[in-house]
Amino acid sequence: MAQHYSSFEHKGWRWFVQRITAIFLIGVLAFHFITLHFVNHAAEISFAGTEARMSQWGYFSLMVTFLVTAAFHGVNGVYNALVNMGLQGTQKKVVAAILTIATALLVLQGFRVATAMTGLF
Repeated sequence: MAQHYSSFEHKGWRWFVQRITAIFLIGVLAFHFITLHFVNHAAEISFAGTEARMSQWGYFSLMVTFLVTAAFHGVNGVYNALVNMGLQGTQKKVVAAILTIATALLVLQGFRVATAMTGLF
């Protein structure tokens, strides 16, 4: 019988944050679908409309928070899946460093795009 191991230490910080980010992402995705698929139909969405939404502080801050949360949630999930598959030692440290750098670059580029689509700055 295979040994079951989880890198998520129950009640540890990664375990807790993974669940909190999941709840937040469900709420933001629901907001996204309602706003952009039911309130505004796909044919009505334009770059100018997106720029107008991004120029509102509330919407902008929600999208940036969504970006950071989704990046953490996804990368943390990938990292823990790799650890669960047996990643350890030096390989684990290298993968953690690569994923951390990739996450930082993803968030930086996402923030650059978000700020370019707004008149707030």
